[in-house]
Amino acid sequence: MREQNFAGVAIVIPARYKSSRYPGKPLAEIRGVTGVAKPLIQRSFEAASGIAPGLPVYVATDDDRIAEAATAFGGRVIMTPESCANGTERVAAAIADIPAEHDVVINFQGDALLTPPELVRALIEHMTANPGCQVATVAVRCSPSAYQHLLTDQAAGRSGGTTVVVNAQSEALYFSKRVIPHILPGSDAENKPPILMHLGLYAYRRPALEHYVNSPSTLLEELEGLEQLRFLHAGIPVAVVQCDPPGWDAIELNNPSDLEPIETILAARKII
Repeated sequence: MREQNFAGVAIVIPARYKSSRYPGKPLAEIRGVTGVAKPLIQRSFEAASGIAPGLPVYVATDDDRIAEAATAFGGRVIMTPESCANGTERVAAAIADIPAEHDVVINFQGDALLTPPELVRALIEHMTANPGCQVATVAVRCSPSAYQHLLTDQAAGRSGGTTVVVNAQSEALYFSKRVIPHILPGSDAENKPPILMHLGLYAYRRPALEHYVNSPSTLLEELEGLEQLRFLHAGIPVAVVQCDPPGWDAIELNNPSDLEPIETILAARKII
């Protein structure tokens, strides 16, 4: 990838304490290759800070405990309302405290400490090359094994991930926790499934965030549990940057059972 200009870009890590599935998750201790434990919010902050030298990274939270932990490791903290319904709303609440010259804001998920930096760089490159783009996100092509895993989860009533379908301009037509598009069993397409797995990484321009928080939540957003559907409902295109799958499983910390595989990947990647 060519040399990039990161001027005008800031990263925000939304973090809340009251997760329904994993209360206090941002403060969960995670061990690296040396056995040193760091809270999740610190590991996510360090991952985001490694994307480019000098790229500003902020922690947006509503909880004093998370703010204290972030301040302790040198993170910049922006306090946001507890009423924020999702990460996009929390990022939108934070932009008033981010210098106006940062027109592009990256939502780096607080539980996605294994997010490959090249995916964030690809997102920034897209926003830089397309100044009219208001919102962009990332997706990777599913392997046949990953596709079968999604189908197994779907059949068992579990959400194994979010998929997205796009138009000719690689703009999202729809996101779903169901596997879309549907492939008939036995079809040759199963061997090379045209399934895009959406990764929860976003880039926004300020007007899009302002429009988002001034728009009510939508039925589809609430049914799917996918905040980005509010943009589509409002007629704001969401560009989908298609990237190669990462060289490791970019597991998010959603449940305590995710700790062990995450620590295994940190050790394999020699991350302290």
